[in-house]
Amino acid sequence: MAEPQLDVKKPSGEHKQGDSNQQLPTDPGDNAKPADTCPELVLKVRIQSHKENDFIEVELDRQELSYQNLLQVSCYELGINPEQVKKIRKLPNTLLRKDKDILRLQDFQEVELILMKNGSSELTEYTPSLLEKPCYNSNATKMTY
Repeated sequence: MAEPQLDVKKPSGEHKQGDSNQQLPTDPGDNAKPADTCPELVLKVRIQSHKENDFIEVELDRQELSYQNLLQVSCYELGINPEQVKKIRKLPNTLLRKDKDILRLQDFQEVELILMKNGSSELTEYTPSLLEKPCYNSNATKMTY
């Protein structure tokens, strides 16, 4: 029964059974470390803004992943005060609220810091609502006929 196996022709790209373990094709990603063994978590972070939509990459130590650590590192890298941050959002629409939320983050996920309205005027843009805009000409009330 061994002879029919000898008569079967193999495609040119295949190797003999004996040396198949010796010459396996290598993938460049094979040498990369799995995400769990990499000492840092890399996140893309930005400030919520209508003008600026660029992200920066921040590195967090996987051994010290916490909400507070994410807040501190992100604020330091972006040059803002942590007291200015109202919320942290994982894009597109998930609020991060506690340490467990931070532990679920994966490399290169996008995170956005939402600032308080009374923060620096440089970082947040104030647009008055329709209720705050005057709806009449104040000079017209002073006119006499």
